[in-house]
Amino acid sequence: MRRYSVPDWPLLATCLISEASLMKSSRWSRYISALPRQPYSLLYWTRSELDQYLAASQIRERAIERITDVTGTYNDLKIKIFSKYPELFPEEVFNMETFRWSFGILFSRLVRLPSMDGKVALVPWADMLNHSSEVETFLDFDKSSMGVVFTTDRSYQPGEQVFISYGKKSNGELLLSYGFVPKEGTNPNDSVELSMSLDKSDKCYKEKLEALQKHGLSSPQRFPLQITGWPLEMMAYAYLVVSPPDMSQKFDELAAAASRKRKSGKMYPELEEQTLQFILDCCESSISKYTKLLQGGSPLDPITTSAKQTNRKLLLKQLAADLCTSERRILFRTQYILRRRLRDMRKGELRALTILNGFRKLFK
Repeated sequence: MRRYSVPDWPLLATCLISEASLMKSSRWSRYISALPRQPYSLLYWTRSELDQYLAASQIRERAIERITDVTGTYNDLKIKIFSKYPELFPEEVFNMETFRWSFGILFSRLVRLPSMDGKVALVPWADMLNHSSEVETFLDFDKSSMGVVFTTDRSYQPGEQVFISYGKKSNGELLLSYGFVPKEGTNPNDSVELSMSLDKSDKCYKEKLEALQKHGLSSPQRFPLQITGWPLEMMAYAYLVVSPPDMSQKFDELAAAASRKRKSGKMYPELEEQTLQFILDCCESSISKYTKLLQGGSPLDPITTSAKQTNRKLLLKQLAADLCTSERRILFRTQYILRRRLRDMRKGELRALTILNGFRKLFK
């Protein structure tokens, strides 16, 4: 596999399958026997489950992309290597089912080691520590002890659970890779992706799209919203969407700012109200999808093969509801901020108009 320049991820996945097939004769048998056989990461959700339970969330698209990538990687390995060396890679061992399992383990347990130039590795037992957004401790290689270690960032009492950080990830990313959703309001890194797109009826649609594509963006484009606000890149994108034809010379500048390639501290007061209204419309459109999903619910499939399958679907449905509730909460907060800003702007305009009319009457 090294001779075929197989990247680290599929190489590790194949190695894990090989060791698992050796069972007790593998030096890692105790570790492998403790690994879950079917993680609840979105890699294990069926397409119908993703469509049914996560229709409102952008994380659904991320999950579909990941499933497609894993399937494509396996098929590529099968054509280039596995089928050419069946004695080394028998299909009863190296197949789509085992490959999906091994990749599920990697997504939820692989560690990137900063002190080894970002090398990725599975670290038995250490990967069983649970995540907390309140700690910043992470695993790393220690050259003095020649082992993977972590140092706690606070003291622990005997018998108390020790946590590490899986990274500054949103609830959607935690569900995508690890199969869990933190309790609502407990994750300061939580975010929701808001989708924005150009209006195809815009007279400048082609020019704006070309400017976006020049800087690696597209229509639609997703931007992360947090409870604390939204990125400047999203504002630049929104300014581009609503900008009129007489601002065509600014299209490239706005697209560059939306892609982080250029800092744009310049605002356009004459477009601000229209820009904020556009973002609010996108936000409220997304909220309506979440509300419809959460209020309408998603009925379980009428036919279930076993109690185990029914319990699994109930769990997936609850995970999806928890995620959608937390993402909608961020959208509600954004909606509130936008409405207040627009209201204040319009009250200011109305007050200025009232004063102007007063002067007109005075001089009549």
